[in-house]
Amino acid sequence: MILPIYIYGQPVLRKVAEDITPEYPQLKDLISDMWETLAESEGIGLAAPQIGKPIRLSVIDLDVISDDLPEYKGFRQVFINPHILDYDEENTDTSEEGCLSLPAIHEKVVRPTRIHVAWDDENFEHHDEWIEGYLARVMQHEFDHLDGKMFVDRISPLRKQLIKSKLRALLQGRYRCGYKTKPVKR
Repeated sequence: MILPIYIYGQPVLRKVAEDITPEYPQLKDLISDMWETLAESEGIGLAAPQIGKPIRLSVIDLDVISDDLPEYKGFRQVFINPHILDYDEENTDTSEEGCLSLPAIHEKVVRPTRIHVAWDDENFEHHDEWIEGYLARVMQHEFDHLDGKMFVDRISPLRKQLIKSKLRALLQGRYRCGYKTKPVKR
């Protein structure tokens, strides 16, 4: 089932998400719905708060960009209870980011190129790895959602001031996008 994407201003996007257990109700169905929602919205990552669930769950599909980044051919991964344990601050990269919860807003964000992450997969098998490159950026973006943060929190105060009217428009429900959304109630 395709779920609506929660838009900037929704309170759930600012909550710190909670870890879940294998007993979480209808978890397999929720993961399936998240994959379907992600595909419909043509995104590469989706965190549970973006569909109104304050839980530590995210899906990432980099296969959709494998024509440009062939090393991610077939990469589709579920991340349950992910936590970034460490950042390699020595090397950073600046790249433009967008977000399904912030339609039509794209800004350059500086992030470390290598991170140490622990998570469980959909079978609750534990993983603990150093991740680098584009996947590290996407994981940081998605896992920020699980900590109540959004990429616009990581841009300079000047840039944030320059996009203030765009953010206000989102809060007022004045935006267009090609997928189902849940705007802030006015």
